Amino acid sequence: MITIELAEQTDIRSISNMAHIIWPDAYGEILSKEQIDFMLEKSYTVEGLAEGMVGGQFFYILKEDGIGQGFVALKTLADKLRIEKLYLMPDVQGKGFGKALIDFAVEKAKAKGKDILELNVNRNNPAYHFYLKQGFQVVETVDIPYYDYVLNDYVMHRAIDRAASS
Repeated sequence: MITIELAEQTDIRSISNMAHIIWPDAYGEILSKEQIDFMLEKSYTVEGLAEGMVGGQFFYILKEDGIGQGFVALKTLADKLRIEKLYLMPDVQGKGFGKALIDFAVEKAKAKGKDILELNVNRNNPAYHFYLKQGFQVVETVDIPYYDYVLNDYVMHRAIDRAASS
């Protein structure tokens, strides 16, 4: 059985631990080890995650039989709901958990009266194809300077039909 639960401050260590397993697997063939280490240190330490929470990101942990298997971070903007982070443990990919997190985000967007769900994905990340299957479309290609690195992303949107139930 899977559940998706709002993360509390006490869950930050668990999210950090998952990220340190997920990132090398997800980005090992896309980014340098130095960049992966930098990104983990910048955004996925206990301090970095706490900063994200204080900055308006709401983290939710997907649990299978009570064990954290992934997470999503959502941020409400004026005109849309943004997925800031969406990651699954390597051994549970392909089980429908990513779709469950997207569906969860869609429901949150509807509840907040938003018509667009937005995310960024690295242009070389295989997750790009997953997002296309989930109804996202590329709206912009961006190169974002980030400290000594450049994030080569697609900005993707999914229209939210608030009249229909999912």
